[in-house]
Parts: sequence; structure tokens; C-alpha cells
Amino acid sequence: MKTVVPCYYHLDVEVSPERVDQVRRILAAHLRYWNLENLVEPVCHCAELLLRTIDAHATDKNTTLEMWWNGQHLITAIADIDGKSHPEAATRGWLAHVAALSDGWGCCATGSGGRIVWFSRRARAMERSPLVPTAPAPSLRESRRAPRELPVPELAVPAPEGPLVGAATD
Repeated sequence: MKTVVPCYYHLDVEVSPERVDQVRRILAAHLRYWNLENLVEPVCHCAELLLRTIDAHATDKNTTLEMWWNGQHLITAIADIDGKSHPEAATRGWLAHVAALSDGWGCCATGSGGRIVWFSRRARAMERSPLVPTAPAPSLRESRRAPRELPVPELAVPAPEGPLVGAATD
């Protein structure tokens, strides 16, 4: 049985529209590095929704993003410092998306008046197969054998080496 090494990633970022796209690419790269390619789209989509909500509603845009992978579950948490942007005050649309794309989610308050929104996904690490070069497919010349060489029939009879009999002489 193959054991999985637990992984952790932490990112502090000031959210802006440009940074949301950068963070999405960073998260996708880490998930691919952890061999969790099947989680890239749902996790990045949920994180993007949460970061865009923070960008639209929070006055303090400083955010902390964390991901934990334990071999069975990937937990992603996004914390903001602004206490004015709570899930109850925001539209419920992004929470419905997060709930639909995750196996579990939650929200809790921090001691500094902010909040942490987390979501989890169950998955198994994909088996890594070693990269082995495959033999190229044979080309047409290699796969068909050359025909046997057949003697070419002579088309004309060669001239005799001696003088021609019955030839006129001057």
C-alpha cells in the first residue's frame, strides 16, 4: 500500500481582481504537484468565489489562504480580517456554489473579528506511473517488406562478338 505524505500550503495575499487569477493558478500548480489534478477545477472555483466576494465586500483586503492534504481529504480555508463582510450579509449564491462543489464547508469567527470560510473535498492521490518512452509506431517503409529481387528479362538479344555473317563489305 502506498502511503501519502501530508501536505500544507499557506499564502497571505492582498486581494485584487488581478491577484484572484494569480492565486487560482498558484493553487492549481500546488494541487498538480500534490498529484490531485482531479481537484483542480472545483477547489480553484470555490477559492475564486470566496476571494472575489472578499474583494467586492471587504474593506480590508488582506487574506490568508491555507490548504491541507492528508491523503484522503483536502481542506481549503480562506480567512479575512474584515468583520463587516459575514456570510449572512453577503449574497447566498456563492455559498450555494461552495456547498455544491465541496463535500463539506463551514464558517467560523476569528478572535480578531474576521471570519474563516473552509471547504473540504475527498479524494485519493492518483497513482503516479513512471514516464517510460514508448516505442514509435513503425512507418510504412519499416512495416512492409521489400519484394524479392526478380531478374529482369532481357529485352534485346546482345550482338555477337565476332564479325557478322552475311554482312555486306565495301
